[in-house]
Amino acid sequence: MTVIAFIGSVFSPYYAWARQRGTADPLNHCAVNVSLYGPRGGRWAMTERGGGALSRDAQHLHIGPSALRWDGECLSVGIDEVTVPLPSRLRGSLRLYPEALTGRKLALDRAGRHHWWPVAPRARVELDFHQPALRWQGGGYFDSNAGAVALEQSFHGWHWSRAHLKEGAALLYNARERGGTTTSLALQVARDGTVEPFPSPPEAALPRTLWRIGRQTQADPSATPRVLRTLQDSPFYARSLVASRVRGEDVTAVHESLDLNRFRHPLVQLMLPFRMPRRS
Repeated sequence: MTVIAFIGSVFSPYYAWARQRGTADPLNHCAVNVSLYGPRGGRWAMTERGGGALSRDAQHLHIGPSALRWDGECLSVGIDEVTVPLPSRLRGSLRLYPEALTGRKLALDRAGRHHWWPVAPRARVELDFHQPALRWQGGGYFDSNAGAVALEQSFHGWHWSRAHLKEGAALLYNARERGGTTTSLALQVARDGTVEPFPSPPEAALPRTLWRIGRQTQADPSATPRVLRTLQDSPFYARSLVASRVRGEDVTAVHESLDLNRFRHPLVQLMLPFRMPRRS
């Protein structure tokens, strides 16, 4: 399962069109994206909402009927969303207990306009859903991204992965800027939250998706990474489970590939409202 809370929804066609008109207010383009994956297929919800549906302070974030709350020890998420394209309810709660907290924010571009914060590279997650009926607990991850300009203005795209290690987690980020610069970050995070950079492993190619999105990852030189399952396949974004080897350990990594040249294409922008409806 993946849950993303957006203020200024970076993949919103409505936000992109508003920026083109010069009237874009990020607070007017908010959404809670929920992706649920299972052996019988997945469910997806991402309803964009206007500023009147947004309420927030230092501990709370409410977007429409869904809400996030941080009490200093646990991130609680109450979810009440409607799936698309076939409407059904996603209703339940998620609790995330960090096993390691970091205070380190990292720039993803040379100009310092985009930052990434791996808040809790390791966490314990408890899931309790009523619709569909589902209870689960296991390992998880929590991070945050922030930017001063649109992603597609700064980047061609990126690939990212995160994997549990025996004594922490490994995080790999490779972002390609439009000016030709590549930011490559490789971090090992211990259970106490200590962040240790290490030399970026070499890139390894992965098979393209059905939408022909190119996928690469980084792995130990002796490894041959392979895709175990493609969880999300869209015209510009793919999320996958990848078997790999990092820091001398065999791992199963959550991996994403983002193609922002695809995202900015007018035809893709016209397709997106079918997956991202808006309630103003």
